Amino acid sequence: MINVRDLIRKKGGQIFSVKPDSAVLDALKLMAEKNTGAMLVMDGNKVVGILSERDCVRKLELDGRTAKSTKVSEIMTGKVLYVEVSQSLDECMAIMIDKNIRHLPVYEEGKLLGLISVRDVLKEVVDYQKFMITQLEHYISGARQ
Repeated sequence: MINVRDLIRKKGGQIFSVKPDSAVLDALKLMAEKNTGAMLVMDGNKVVGILSERDCVRKLELDGRTAKSTKVSEIMTGKVLYVEVSQSLDECMAIMIDKNIRHLPVYEEGKLLGLISVRDVLKEVVDYQKFMITQLEHYISGARQ
């Protein structure tokens, strides 16, 4: 099975981010433009948080705030869990399930390489399982002949 490094190579390491003092509305526009469910919140080269669609729904509308007047830093998740490129996709899935999160930044030796989503991980796991099933079918059918 591939690890996080392989997934980042396959997916690409594009990192979309916003600044902590950005308006949530601007972050939402960027999320829509890039078709992503979360943005890293960065102060220079440092990740200081993550803003997800879930944060926006739960911490804006439910609290009576507006996306135009609320800063990203006011509703972002400040404690950001991350993975290293050498970790397996099984480990990533376990973290995501255990912590009820959908996105994980990926680092290598302290350098940010990208962001993976639960969708990215599940797609790779399913593709790997399909490959293994096909290989087993070929093996079984070859053994019968």
